[in-house]
Amino acid sequence: MITATIGKIFLEAYNKKHGTNYDAKSFFVDVYHPLFFDSNKYLQWVTNSPFVQMKKGQKVETLTSNERMEKLQEFITKVDESRSPDSSIAPGYPASEEKEFATTSGQVTNLDLSVSKDDYYLSWVGSSLGIGLQGGLSILFSNPEILLDIFEGWKLYRKALNENQKLKGNQVNTWNGQWLTHRYDKGNYFAEQPMAGFSPFESSKEGMMSIATQTWTKLLIGITRQFSSPKMMGYVYSFGQTNTTLGFIPFNLEHIRRPIELYQRLFGEDEGRKAEELWGTEKGLRACCQKGAIGIEAMQPKGLKQYMTADKGLKLPKYDEKQIISFHTYQIWLLAMLNNQEMWDKSLEFAKALKSYAESGKKGRTTNSRQIDEVLGATNKRSFIEALSNIASDIAGIESIQDIAMTVNSMPTDNVPYFLTLVRFHAAALNNPNNKQ
Repeated sequence: MITATIGKIFLEAYNKKHGTNYDAKSFFVDVYHPLFFDSNKYLQWVTNSPFVQMKKGQKVETLTSNERMEKLQEFITKVDESRSPDSSIAPGYPASEEKEFATTSGQVTNLDLSVSKDDYYLSWVGSSLGIGLQGGLSILFSNPEILLDIFEGWKLYRKALNENQKLKGNQVNTWNGQWLTHRYDKGNYFAEQPMAGFSPFESSKEGMMSIATQTWTKLLIGITRQFSSPKMMGYVYSFGQTNTTLGFIPFNLEHIRRPIELYQRLFGEDEGRKAEELWGTEKGLRACCQKGAIGIEAMQPKGLKQYMTADKGLKLPKYDEKQIISFHTYQIWLLAMLNNQEMWDKSLEFAKALKSYAESGKKGRTTNSRQIDEVLGATNKRSFIEALSNIASDIAGIESIQDIAMTVNSMPTDNVPYFLTLVRFHAAALNNPNNKQ
């Protein structure tokens, strides 16, 4: 199963990096168990596992060192005696035979797959490497560097739990999402002081603290900073009261990088950092995965759709200095979808030509404004060309207008709404007297 596969990839990378020769069981006993379960707070809670099955009067918070070692030995014995893995001793595998079709089960197959005892131990490691994100979904990446970086975060989570009695345990996957995002924030991460500026905690009920869930877009933006590879495969899933598998999803890092880099290039790195909160807010990760891949389309900021389509009445954008980052984010996503930076200049020059025509008064300001609104309100090739033809003979720079008409007419149909919406945003910015564009 996928958890064992990820665990195997990690262990091979760990041994290579540290010059060790652990097998699955020895790593579990010597490294993994002390971090996760040899304490009065666990890093992970696996339902029905020997580590959470308590005798009368036992609680995790009061277990002695000897009792914790007894539970480890009980777990090892169950693995040795098991004929087939189930989720209580191999996370990510189906529930026990009598419950294998319950909602808490997953990865069920009628194939007679060979499972070694190593896979039992590796599945624990692999399940702990899942990156928990907002929306209740997690991602497993097979990239060895990512897995090793997640492991380094485990030691910091253990340290935080040991030092803060109010911090909730059993959130290792949620911690992974926060830690990895921080780890790949090159402007704010310092290897000498890995916890500097890192505070993923939030207050919970009864005065306790927990780990806040990270957004999937901030995680992916961090990964795109760290890795130059164009694509990366991830396994998207959810383990809980109901197990859900979305499957293997390609993450197009090159596409995700594009709007980030465009924003910084046009509006500066500082503002670009602030805009990161807005990317990918139109749809959740689950909905985006239904497209079959995660790329630039998934980065669409929330609220832009009303300026693109006339389904519920097209809304023309307004330039609001208090919402300038949202305004710029909309512009950059449209440009990224067009995948041609020349379209920025073309759309801006066209918006300037429309503004000049509106102010010329050749047919009266009211008539001019109405005709400009018809051009800006066009949402497809036909309506745009028709609206443009009404003013083409009177507008200054007829050659540039003809060029725009030819550009739009030759565009792929899917790109037309993006270009026309970008024109609307440029027009809105130019009509604000305080804008320097």
